[in-house]
Amino acid sequence: MPAVVVAGALAVLATALPRIKLHAIEFRAIGRIGIASLVIALATYGAETIMRIADAGQIAVATGGLFFLISIGARMVALFSLLALREHALSRVPVAIYGAGSAGIRLATAMQMSHDARPVMFVDDNPQVQGTIVHGLPVRSADALRKMISRKQVERVLIAIPSANYSRRAALVKELREQKCDVQIAPSMAELVRSKTINGMPTVSPDSLLDRDNVDLDNPRVARAYFDRVVMVTGAGGSIGSELCRQLLECGARKIVLFELSEYALYQIDQELGPLARAANVQLTTRLGSVANPRRVAQVIEDEEVEIILHAAAYKHVPLVEENEVAAAQNNVIGTRVVAEAAAAANVRRFILVSTDKAVRPSSVMGATKRMSEMVIQDMQTRSSVTKFAMVRFGNVLGSSGSVLPLFQEQISVGGPVTVTHPDMRRFFMTIPEAARLVLLAGAFAEGDDIFVLDMGEPVYIMDIAKRLIKLTGHRVYDGRNENDIKIEIVGTRPGEKLVEELVIDPARLISTQHEKILRAHEDRPSPRLVTNALRMLTDAINESDSAAVRAALAEALPGFGRVLPDNVVPFGPAQATKR
Repeated sequence: MPAVVVAGALAVLATALPRIKLHAIEFRAIGRIGIASLVIALATYGAETIMRIADAGQIAVATGGLFFLISIGARMVALFSLLALREHALSRVPVAIYGAGSAGIRLATAMQMSHDARPVMFVDDNPQVQGTIVHGLPVRSADALRKMISRKQVERVLIAIPSANYSRRAALVKELREQKCDVQIAPSMAELVRSKTINGMPTVSPDSLLDRDNVDLDNPRVARAYFDRVVMVTGAGGSIGSELCRQLLECGARKIVLFELSEYALYQIDQELGPLARAANVQLTTRLGSVANPRRVAQVIEDEEVEIILHAAAYKHVPLVEENEVAAAQNNVIGTRVVAEAAAAANVRRFILVSTDKAVRPSSVMGATKRMSEMVIQDMQTRSSVTKFAMVRFGNVLGSSGSVLPLFQEQISVGGPVTVTHPDMRRFFMTIPEAARLVLLAGAFAEGDDIFVLDMGEPVYIMDIAKRLIKLTGHRVYDGRNENDIKIEIVGTRPGEKLVEELVIDPARLISTQHEKILRAHEDRPSPRLVTNALRMLTDAINESDSAAVRAALAEALPGFGRVLPDNVVPFGPAQATKR
């Protein structure tokens, strides 16, 4: 017996059985108990054989088996006893998980120790799964769920179907809310890996905030256009620039040149993409510098033998740019001219400018500088026979730095209020992957002097985005009754903001492309003389650091700059266009 006790104690310590938490009993933990039981059985058999005790094998098996059963049984009794005591002490909301797949199982596991919610069942539309037991919970039909909601046996439903498209999820949410039940959409594992948390609150996927399905922008021409090419991305550390780099890895580019002004942003994207690039056998080159520095830009393009440039470097935050006109004009306009001229001089194959819907009839300095950037590109195409210049206009990009999504999430995380500038503020929205893919497609489709836009449907009210985000994070919009609900506060429009944005000046002049959701806008080129004079005025104003002169130069080049559209103007977007 002493020999068995000593061997058993050593086995228990070696397999760390005392360290296994009660609520973490799973296959690996049971495997550890099994190993300890086997060691005890062998120690028993060895000791009995030495002492020539009869039936040594049977006694050894019984000893090891009893240890295994008692170890698991004692833990199960303790676990269920503690859970029963806690269930009695806590008042947890009964929750049904819609979707009995891997996402639903992960969600049920995470909720096992929750103090607020208690999973009571899975719901699945697959008849073959209904009636089974998954992760200790019964799987039932949607009809059974409706009955349990009516009996108050289920008060909240978590939708865990990552494969379902927006239309399916929206219909499900609408149906469940009509039954007076709280509904939340659980993020997929990929979204959880990509996303960050704000004060412990998981971020909401931008896809779930749009009143449409994601636009499928996959096209074989994308991979062919960038395969085995040297691609330079300016502003590589930004939201769009970094996503461009990620997607270029998938396209099989030979080398990606990351050009960035911010050392920290460049360090971050290099740390993220370095291992992925090595695995994909793609060379990654990091280059610090400003796009407004002609010598630095030309040197990088020449040294790295760049073939394609994706120009995403820009100052884009409207209120900040409105107060920093000189820096914005130098970076957005002069920087674009510097990179474009260097590209033409080096006979780069393609140059794609990332622009914005705020460049159409601009009312802000940011929009005006981006429209001037477009004019520079249009003018450059008249003087370049080798490089194909093109532009891509975005609506608002959900989840990008400075956008409403991270701002609203931060406000919700501290209990509100969520600030909206105007109840009638509307914007075209797209996700970061959609925006980056559109840039890559523009590079594949570019024929020279192109303006590409994405058909994003109807513009979305910012107020609706705020309300939807509050609900998706598990809160309620304040209705005057519960002070713990999230309030929405109207703070007034900021300088340079429009109530509505446009993607094109004349929707009748939109031309279809090889992709049904991507359109080419045909707009008149500015005269070379106009561009030259505007750039000279702007350069002089920047050199003098004269903010008023910068605005005057922009107004000279862009008649109507600063005029805000009336509130009743319907925004022109691809959805309203006559395609030909």
